[in-house]
Amino acid sequence: MKLDLISRYPTTTPKPTPLLFVHGSFSDARVWDENFLPWFAHHGYEAHAVSLRGHGLSEGHSHLHNWRLADYVADLEKTVQTMPGSPLLIGHSMGGMVVQKYLENHTGIAGMALLASVPPQGLLPTNLHMAMRHPILFQQMVMFSMLGPRYGTLEMMRGLLFSKDMPLTKLQDYFDLVQAESQRVAMDMMWFNPLRLKPGQMWLPTLVMGAQHDVFVSPAMVRETARFYRTEAHIIPNMAHAMMLEMNWHEAADWLLDWVERTMGAQPVDKAA
Repeated sequence: MKLDLISRYPTTTPKPTPLLFVHGSFSDARVWDENFLPWFAHHGYEAHAVSLRGHGLSEGHSHLHNWRLADYVADLEKTVQTMPGSPLLIGHSMGGMVVQKYLENHTGIAGMALLASVPPQGLLPTNLHMAMRHPILFQQMVMFSMLGPRYGTLEMMRGLLFSKDMPLTKLQDYFDLVQAESQRVAMDMMWFNPLRLKPGQMWLPTLVMGAQHDVFVSPAMVRETARFYRTEAHIIPNMAHAMMLEMNWHEAADWLLDWVERTMGAQPVDKAA
């Protein structure tokens, strides 16, 4: 299975820890390349983003609706093996669950950053919360999940993913990045492939971030994730779910960079990875 990897490199010698970004549902690696990859490369890091199978320029589109969560985890495993050292894994939304599932059976990772991630409890609590708090948006999300991008509109995407000040021109650019998603993966995250990690089981640097106006993964769910991993949650104000594409994306990037600098700088470098 050929996977597309977008990589951005600093102009000077890279810092020891490579960064590997994992996208969420209905998207691909390009969502990271709009802002985050060049920005982190500018600050001295190798920054990589993988498109999971069936996404972006990776193979597997013809079998998209057959893929399971375990297949996406296998893609992450394959990609980690290509890194020049022990990477920091950064997962957004569904990508956050892919990262967590990867860590059930793998070690040797520099750390984990979860951005607006599916919580350890899976999709059920987030879906219930959204259905109660944002019923119309929840109905739209269900229809979008079933019918794919042809059902979507710019205004629907704004309500689901972005803050109200996102310009229509930007929305159109980002709408072109949207694609269908495997519903089997959604069911795995809901019922069939629950996370096997236990609270406090992992002892590696972990950052948990969320967005104040996220209608998918509420700040309350982000705080639950942070409690599970025995760390603190950081909620970015005036931001919605698509943190890496929001107009104030740099606020999330700044916080992530500061955490990486403080945390990874204190970690030993794995020369054998």
